[in-house]
Amino acid sequence: MEMSIVVVGFDMARELPRTLLSLSPGYQRGVDGTDYEVIVVDNGSPEPLDGDLLERFGGRLRIERIDPSMASVSPAAAANRGLELAEADLIGMWIDGARLSSPGLLHHAWLASRLGQKVVVATLGWHLGPVVHMDSAGAGYDQAAEDGLLSDIDWPSDGYRLFEISTLARSSKRGWFGPMSESNAVFLARSHWDELGGLDERFESAGGGMVNHDLYRRACDGPGAQLAVLLGEGTFHQYHGGAATSGLSDRDAMQEEYAAIRGRRYRPPANQPMYVGSLSPPALVALAESARLASELTAGA
Repeated sequence: MEMSIVVVGFDMARELPRTLLSLSPGYQRGVDGTDYEVIVVDNGSPEPLDGDLLERFGGRLRIERIDPSMASVSPAAAANRGLELAEADLIGMWIDGARLSSPGLLHHAWLASRLGQKVVVATLGWHLGPVVHMDSAGAGYDQAAEDGLLSDIDWPSDGYRLFEISTLARSSKRGWFGPMSESNAVFLARSHWDELGGLDERFESAGGGMVNHDLYRRACDGPGAQLAVLLGEGTFHQYHGGAATSGLSDRDAMQEEYAAIRGRRYRPPANQPMYVGSLSPPALVALAESARLASELTAGA
């Protein structure tokens, strides 16, 4: 097995070390530290990342820093720089470096990638806490509350317990059995990345606007593309006041930017997915919720 993981971050001194821990060989199951590399692209943070991250990771980790004077408020160029540096044929993209991974994500992503010539491996997203982070202010949820939740489940001793303290992200609000608007950990073969041209750097809004939605839609729309959704795995967003998840972004403006580039408003791809994965006990509640959501969607069709 050989894969590259690209993680883009900006000013995440609290969140990024946890994200990397969740991608480390000591946390991920069914993989060896020699099986994959992680490339962190620091998109112009005011302060360089802690150099001890390399030693603590325990695997193959590289850090690429973009000078603050050259960085964009959009992560698209930084993500594309990570793609240029990636050495493996299978490449996963974390456009938001504040997302923790479930422990079997890398192993099952690799298995899913073997199912066809042009597989789009996608994962659902959750937000840590009782509400999505756009609504956190009204719910009294902040970083201190989040630290308490992670302590309550003794994270990272069992990463699957993240399901117990999380809420489906709005982009994944239909659960495992409904269409996703985007995937915050998506894996494509290098040839597929090359065909797409990486992320579209015309998306210049803070946080990239809908650049990740656009990537996901283009990947799924391409001729011969097969969608594989990882069942029982996911990413979990940490509260950090990001552009898209803080509630400060103008969703209408993001749609307008997308429409100006693509000539239409964004709609999720409707590909019928294959499912790859296994279900830990904590993920069973999420499975039941996904089944309920799918039943409601079918009844309302």
